[in-house]
Amino acid sequence: MEEREKLHENQRGPLLMSDVRIRNMDEFAVVCGISRPTISKYFNDPHSVRDSTRKKIEIALEKYDYRPNVFAMNQNRKLTKNVGIVVPYLADPFFAEIARNMEQRCLDHGFQPTLYSAHGQKQLEIDILDGLRSLKPAGVLLAPLGRDSDVSFVEKFCRDVPTVLFDSMVHGLDEPYVGSDNPQFARMMVEYLCRDGEPPCFFEMESPANPNAVKRRNAYLEAMRYFGHEPQIIQAKGQGWSFEEVGRLGGLAALEAKAFATNTVLCSNDRLAIGFMSACFEKGFTIGRTEEAAIRIAGQDDHPFSRFTCPPMTTVAQDYESISHHALETLFRVIDGAKKPSKDKLFGGKLIQRASA
Repeated sequence: MEEREKLHENQRGPLLMSDVRIRNMDEFAVVCGISRPTISKYFNDPHSVRDSTRKKIEIALEKYDYRPNVFAMNQNRKLTKNVGIVVPYLADPFFAEIARNMEQRCLDHGFQPTLYSAHGQKQLEIDILDGLRSLKPAGVLLAPLGRDSDVSFVEKFCRDVPTVLFDSMVHGLDEPYVGSDNPQFARMMVEYLCRDGEPPCFFEMESPANPNAVKRRNAYLEAMRYFGHEPQIIQAKGQGWSFEEVGRLGGLAALEAKAFATNTVLCSNDRLAIGFMSACFEKGFTIGRTEEAAIRIAGQDDHPFSRFTCPPMTTVAQDYESISHHALETLFRVIDGAKKPSKDKLFGGKLIQRASA
């Protein structure tokens, strides 16, 4: 009681720096003469209280030189300013690029991003999500492994932590996500390749790690039939995330077996195409759209390395900027209490014409 009276006495005194040490927000509320919830509301958003109240609080802040323990506040509210960004394979420059966009947007909005990579491993993805739950982040941006994800675990995590999925979805999980319109990618590329030369064969992994690959294959089949051509799918044996090596070995086997019915190959993604281009080089096949070239090769994604292949790769560019922006804006709204959107948000790709096809 005596200490509280001293606090009130100091409040009534001149607005000079006080010798009274404010230890917590309850004591600061006493010296301000303002309720504890209103004080908390001010520290969460200074413009959420009346101008007169804000001025009174700011005068007291100056007088008592008080700064709240923001970490403790967030823990009490079961909320931090941390955002987890989880990708399946950070060694892939595609995920590094989109994560870089997301990190910067988090920082611009006052959040602290932390980046995690599952390295293509189901158990590691589970461990990462389990650890994130204990850290009580404000929210999480999750690019799941896809077919290798533990559906029930990811579903429970999404219920417990504000989460927005991006890049790919998990089959059986009823969670909207932000990503690319993968069927549009394949349709656009098939139309271009058919217009510019022989119809394409489709080169993919036998067991694709990412569900987007299946969407692209199905769109290829649909587009080829629409344009009146017989589709042909060649599969490279292998699984996991070593796409370039799978593409090289699978490409060598297909070239030796003369498996391609035409001189045009559309690869499921750019990394697979990079491996296939390496196989063509080993076998002495010239790549390009000139009359002298033996084979045309196109990819999908506009991987950061695709412009540096030899020759530079024709591909479809993902809209990194729009995907990262929309995913973050959706997450911020969910953090603020809004309901998750009921529909997926898909962004179309852009045809990038280079010398390979």
